[in-house]
Amino acid sequence: MKTQPLADEAAYKEAIAQPAFLLFKHSPMCGVSGEAANQYNKFMESRSVPSNWVDVIAQRPLSRWIAEETGIRHQSPQVILFRDGKVVWHASHWEITNQSLEDAVRGESVS
Repeated sequence: MKTQPLADEAAYKEAIAQPAFLLFKHSPMCGVSGEAANQYNKFMESRSVPSNWVDVIAQRPLSRWIAEETGIRHQSPQVILFRDGKVVWHASHWEITNQSLEDAVRGESVS
C-alpha cells in the first residue's frame, strides 16, 4: 500500500480533523480484503485525499478503539470517510470499489 499505516489514537484524532480523511481498515489474511486493498490503492493513485490504513490484525486494539469512537461496527475490509471530524460515509467488503470511493469523496454517496 502506498499510504502509511495509522500510528495510534493521537494520529487518528489529528487525521480526522482535516477537511477530508479516508481510513481503510484491512486484514492482510483475507482475500476479500486483498481485493478491497487493490481497489483502494487504485483509487489512491489518482486522488490526493489524505488517507491512512489500519492492519486490523497487527493493530487490533486501535481498530477496536476506532469502532468504538465512530460507532461503526468493525468489519474488514472497511473504509470510513470523515469530513471535519465526522463520519459521512462508510462501506465494507465488496462495496469497496474505485468507483464507490470516488463517488464518496466527491460527495455523491450517502452512508
